[in-house]
Amino acid sequence: MKYFEDIRVGDVFEVGRYTFTADNIKAFATRFDPQSFHVDEAAAARSHFGGLVASGWHTAVAWMRLMIDFRRRMDEAMRARGEPVAGIGPALGFRELKWLKPVYVGDTVAYKSEVIETRLSDSRPGSGLMTFRSTGVNQNGEPVISLVSITFVERRRETP
Repeated sequence: MKYFEDIRVGDVFEVGRYTFTADNIKAFATRFDPQSFHVDEAAAARSHFGGLVASGWHTAVAWMRLMIDFRRRMDEAMRARGEPVAGIGPALGFRELKWLKPVYVGDTVAYKSEVIETRLSDSRPGSGLMTFRSTGVNQNGEPVISLVSITFVERRRETP
């Protein structure tokens, strides 16, 4: 991760894509959100969705996994170039979580995160706080999820 001082409002991170299949929708929902329209195709067809849909939590967890993978790739690339890598985290939670449109079998969601605010941390002088809005859009360009999250990012150490 870049150091806090190198992060700008408006920076966008293309986090990755995830395709929702019937198998991964059912597997996730069976463990964590076993509502009929997530686990039973016949029941889902009779629901107001008209077909099997991913749990909203599944769409959020897919974003989280892709975000972690994205950060690891970024850090590895920076190290390969000989650049220092800043520490990140912990996250302070999220707000404004919105499931905007159902995610159906076969949908591929592209996730991205945009920095919307930065500020110095009052409680941790060696860190700043980065606020970002993460969104996911399906293959038709339709927004399906949005959330705002805040996390600590390491600041550069001042040299004497």
